[in-house]
Amino acid sequence: MALATHRYVVSNAAILGGEPVIDGTRTPVRAIVELWRGGAAPEEILLDLPHLTLAQVFDALSYYADNTHEINNHIEANRVPESAK
Repeated sequence: MALATHRYVVSNAAILGGEPVIDGTRTPVRAIVELWRGGAAPEEILLDLPHLTLAQVFDALSYYADNTHEINNHIEANRVPESAK
C-alpha cells in the first residue's frame, strides 16, 4: 500500500510548531478546512485566502480527508473560547 502524498502540504517544526501548512506560506490546512466546513466552496475559499491557488485548496482538503483526526485536533487546539469573544 502506497502512502498518499500531498504536493502542496508540508510540515516544518519551525512553522506553526510543525502543523501542516500550504508550502511556501504560513496558511495552515485547518484554516482552509474551517472555511470549507463553514459552507464555502473551494472556489470561494480563494476570496478569503487570495494568495492560494485552487490546486492548493483542493490538496489541503485532500490532506484533511487523509488526516481528519490530526486536523480536527489542530482546529480544537486553536479554537477561541466563547468567553474570549
